[in-house]
Amino acid sequence: MRRIALVTLVVDDYDEAIRFYTEALGFRLVEDTPRPDGSRWVVVEPGSADQGTALLLARAKGDAQHARVGDQTGGRVGFFLHTDDFGRDHARMLAAGVTFLEEPRHERYGSVVVFQDLYGNRWDLLQPAD
Repeated sequence: MRRIALVTLVVDDYDEAIRFYTEALGFRLVEDTPRPDGSRWVVVEPGSADQGTALLLARAKGDAQHARVGDQTGGRVGFFLHTDDFGRDHARMLAAGVTFLEEPRHERYGSVVVFQDLYGNRWDLLQPAD
């Protein structure tokens, strides 16, 4: 079996990113390990380790990386958070202050709404149709 285990998300600050992903989105902090160069190995995931891909939160270094914080996919939705209870997660995220860019839609493929993370990256919250 092969799968994508981690996807790097460039962030401005480790601690504010950890707070957003764990508190606002309900992710689990898997690892936060200091590295010899002063950076940290920070991994968060939306569910248990066997359920899919986790995010490596990497603090931006240099002008080129700082310029991409919040726009890693050129303004497109670049991340897709699947849920088994759209209403529950949408309500929890609203209460946590997550910015939604539209009203929820119920499409043939499922219930979906676009939101942005604390830096402006666009995500879909999606409950696929059965």
